[in-house]
Formats: sequence, C-alpha cells, structure tokens
Amino acid sequence: MKTAARKNATVMEAQFANRYEGGQFLAERLSHLANNREVVVLALPRGGVPVGYEIAKKLNAPLDVFIVRKLGLPFHEELAMGAIASGGIQVLNLDVIRQLQISSGILEATAAAEQRELERRERAYRRGRNPLGIAGRTVIVVDDGLATGASMSAAVRALHGKDPARIIVAVPVGAAETCDRLNSEADELICGIKPNPFGAIGLWYKDFTQTTDAEVCELLDRLAPPGR
Repeated sequence: MKTAARKNATVMEAQFANRYEGGQFLAERLSHLANNREVVVLALPRGGVPVGYEIAKKLNAPLDVFIVRKLGLPFHEELAMGAIASGGIQVLNLDVIRQLQISSGILEATAAAEQRELERRERAYRRGRNPLGIAGRTVIVVDDGLATGASMSAAVRALHGKDPARIIVAVPVGAAETCDRLNSEADELICGIKPNPFGAIGLWYKDFTQTTDAEVCELLDRLAPPGR
C-alpha cells in the first residue's frame, strides 16, 4: 500500500495488512523521537499492543500497557458513566450520572468489578514488572484505531493527572470527527488515515484477528529491559 493512498484513504483498498504494519507506519511518523530517553510508549490492550510494539522498537523506547475499563451501566453496558484506568485513576461522566440519576451504590459496584478485571490484566500482562514512570516524560499513547474514542479519551484524561511533559495520541486509523476531538485533548494526535466514510476500525485492516492475552505478554516480554 502506498503512502499517498494511506494519507488520502477513502476506499477499501487503502488498508493496513495488520496491526504491526499500522505500527510501522506510525513509527516512521514518530522517528524524530528515536533514542530519546524521555519518551515512553503506552499501548491500550489488547489491540493497541502490536501497534505500540512496532513504535517502541523503532524508537528504542520502553513499552508498557495502559489499561482502561469502561464503567458501563448495568442495564445498558454500551453507555458509559465513566472509566477507570491504570494507576487508580477514575474519570466520571457526570452528565450521564446526573441525567440518569445513577446511585452511588451502582457506581461503586460497577467500579469495583471493573477494577478487579483491570488488576487481573495488569498482573497477567506485566508479570511482576512495575509500571513505567511517566512524570515529566513524553508519552505516546497508542491504539489500533479510533471509532468513538471513548477509551482513548479516558486514557488521555487519566494520564494528564500523572504529570507527563507531553501526551501524543497515535493510531493507524480513525474517524475524522473523533480525531478532531482527541486532538484538542492531547498535545498532539497522529492518525495514519482518516477514511470517509469510516465504517469500523476492522475494515481498514486486511487481518484484524483479535489480539490475545498471550500475544500481549509476548510482545511486552520482548522489549522488557533486563531486570524488569
């Protein structure tokens, strides 16, 4: 696939072969940050990890996961009343909570259940390694694409509370309106293609097979420095 096709994608022929190719394309866009010790790559699992792996490898930067769990309503799980993220961060959608009169009990029970799953994933993925420190550093936050952008938005808001120097959101493909909104939340947004019509993230990959927990662990292990 030609670079020009990626930049001006409006048809299905402008696809990435897989998430790894998407990460390689982004790595070229971020190559000016190579070998900068103040740069870290945080991938949203699971699909963002193969993308982040290629970026981190190219930039010679550390790779970690940043896990976000949506707080869906018990009676409408697709509607989020907030999200929790790695590091004990909780972001609430106060408009939804007030409009639907969500009780503190429902909120606390949902958050507790999602926190257990978040902690399970962190244990499984990190295998005893500590999270990367990001205070004062340039953080590249990566996923395999942006549709509604809800998880990425929650991640960016959570990361702002950890005092990074800069937050760069990087995705191979995204809906134009979502990218425009995220661009105002992060310090910089890099999107490989913004096809119109967008459809769904998976349409822009020839291979969009679900990333497994085992694949996430393997990729993190490959780039883990000695002693981590």
